[in-house]
Parts: sequence; structure tokens; C-alpha cells
Amino acid sequence: MRRRDFITLLGSAATTWHLPAGAQGSIPVLGFLHSASRGPNEPLLAAFVKGLAELGLVEGRNLRMEYRWADGDFDRLPALAADLVQRRVDVLVAAGGNVSVLSAHAATSTIPIVFTGVDDPVRLGVVTSFNHPGGNLTGVSLFNAVLSMKRLELLRELVPAATAIALLINPRNPTATNKWKTCSRPPPATSSQSKF
Repeated sequence: MRRRDFITLLGSAATTWHLPAGAQGSIPVLGFLHSASRGPNEPLLAAFVKGLAELGLVEGRNLRMEYRWADGDFDRLPALAADLVQRRVDVLVAAGGNVSVLSAHAATSTIPIVFTGVDDPVRLGVVTSFNHPGGNLTGVSLFNAVLSMKRLELLRELVPAATAIALLINPRNPTATNKWKTCSRPPPATSSQSKF
């Protein structure tokens, strides 16, 4: 699905919604997949719901939402994404970073997926290019992988006397740990500290 086609589809939903053949009932169903917990993300979720309402899509009136939260347990994401696909949602929103997007991408090649905040979707392999994403995914990229290295360089320049800088990562997040494989000075595999 082309990005403009998807945006047009979502925008026109305020007045009329053409459901795909497998849609449930008469109102569209939006699947929402997130890698973290709802509590800390409530303000962002409220902003998202408000944005939908500004487009005329109000949960409980002309939109149904199916929420799936992994609560930081990335191993749950594939099953949560598969559950949303099995429920035949009309659109799947993948939030909470690369791991959510990869799980949604693996779960379906037909349901439109909108992602938020991935590093580099081309390098991640979920879109073909920025100009022509192809497939069924579109969204927003923050290029965090590139920025992470720059932040570390800046920290090193700001505190040149530092002999060690600690980095905390979730070892179950493959995209976070893979970033350091391309780093010029990766942290040791057995330690959470990188000596400079």
C-alpha cells in the first residue's frame, strides 16, 4: 500500500469507511501494538486517540480499538501481533520501537501497518525506500541508531576525563544490541560498561 493511499484512506474514514472483505461488523477496528506498558505511555496514547477524534474517528462510536501491550516482555510481541491479525483488524499501529514493528511486519503482509519511532525502516527491512516504502508499512522514523552514536560521541567530548561510560540496554531487544555490532568501539559482551 502506498503511503498517500493509506493517508487518504485514514482521512476519508471520518466521513465514510470502506471495510475490507474480512472486516468485523460495521465499524473499523484499529489494532494497537506496543512493546511497553500502558501506564507510562498513557499521555502518548491519549494524544493518539485525540488525533483520531480530530479526524472524526471516536472509539466506541465509529471506531473500535484492540490494544495489546507487551509490558516490556519482547518475547510476547509476535503472539500479540498474531492475535491482532487473527482478529482481522483493519489497520495495525505498531508503537514502542523496532521490536513492535518487526513483530507486526512478520505477522501480516496485507493489513496496513503504521509504525512510530523506528530507527531506520529501510535498514530494518520493513520498507523498500523512504520515497516508495512499498508493501503494507508506513510511518515515522527517528533515526535513533545514528543519533545514539552521536550522543555517545558528544558525551565523550563533554567529559573527556571519563574512564568509563555505562550503557544500559535490554538484551532481549535484538535491534538495540545489533546497533553496537557496527560501533567502532562496542561494549564488551560480558559487561554493561565500555572502557575508553
